[in-house]
Amino acid sequence: MLKHLFAAATLAATSLTGGAALAASHGDPIKLVATANSNEADEDYAGLIVFKDYVEAASNGAIEVEIYMGTQLCSTGAECIEGVAEGSIDIYISTSGGAAGIFPYVQVLDLPYLMANDRVAEHVLSSDFVRTMRDMALADSDDTVRLMTIGNTGGWRNFANTKRRITSPADMDGLKIRTVVADLPQELVKALGAAPTPIPWPELFTSFQTGVVDGSKNGITDIMGMKFPDAGLQYVTLDGHAYMGALWWMSNEKFLGMDPAMKRVVVDGFYALQQATFAAPKRGAIQAYADFVEGGGDIYVPSPDEKAAFAEAAKPVQDWFRDNVDGGGKILDALIEAVDAAEADINAAYDADLN
Repeated sequence: MLKHLFAAATLAATSLTGGAALAASHGDPIKLVATANSNEADEDYAGLIVFKDYVEAASNGAIEVEIYMGTQLCSTGAECIEGVAEGSIDIYISTSGGAAGIFPYVQVLDLPYLMANDRVAEHVLSSDFVRTMRDMALADSDDTVRLMTIGNTGGWRNFANTKRRITSPADMDGLKIRTVVADLPQELVKALGAAPTPIPWPELFTSFQTGVVDGSKNGITDIMGMKFPDAGLQYVTLDGHAYMGALWWMSNEKFLGMDPAMKRVVVDGFYALQQATFAAPKRGAIQAYADFVEGGGDIYVPSPDEKAAFAEAAKPVQDWFRDNVDGGGKILDALIEAVDAAEADINAAYDADLN
């Protein structure tokens, strides 16, 4: 079905890239149109600025990057990814939720408690796991949409609420937790004993105030950026159940139309972008946590045993993912393999560094 969706886009993208390659051969720069549905305070913008600076300098001006923030070019994940397939957009960043309608298996990044910390996640997202997901997306888009890298947008998802400190799955019982309109996060909330309640993001502040929902699963920078404590959100449990991955897509035809030297510059540019998005949420979270506590907020860090109890309660979500998401088993196996390899490498480094 997805191949039918992208069939017409292939011809359009091919003709556009042919023009770009021809222009480059005559000395005109290759223009890359990049967009993110966020603002200049976001990690996405930080990544794009680093990308633009790197590729324009490293290519000696042979590549120019035009950045469009917000919804100037497209307004939803599906619309923007279709723009990439058609060639009207060259680079786009989506969350897993934003791309799930076209590539459902990207929701593997939302499966809870698989990656323990930043060090594991950054190792995994620099491994062949990303190439496996790239190959799946290329196959499903008739080779029009290429996954270039996965960075971060907002740190880690943690449970936050207006009612009480959460130290165990039992404390989730009866809470109404805001989710997006997607099956996987709703399955997670149900597995932990709470009631999933889909609410549009712009309505969440008022929903906290009025008691429509009691909690959410967000990163601290989003919580503070949206002033949710002013609406009563006062409890955050740092369970780190999901890494907030940022999927960076590029027109495959545009990429393949470049010569090898320019391809290398672009790949290196996405590496620099990835590193910037890994770092930005960590820096931003420092002040956000300080402001949350200063405003009377309660932060709880689960013990290893308590976190293990959350992970055990959430295990059925993995089975659900395998059974209900097209390509779910393949990508979940790839993620588990990558996590195991990352943990082995990290433990070996500890052995070398601590002795």
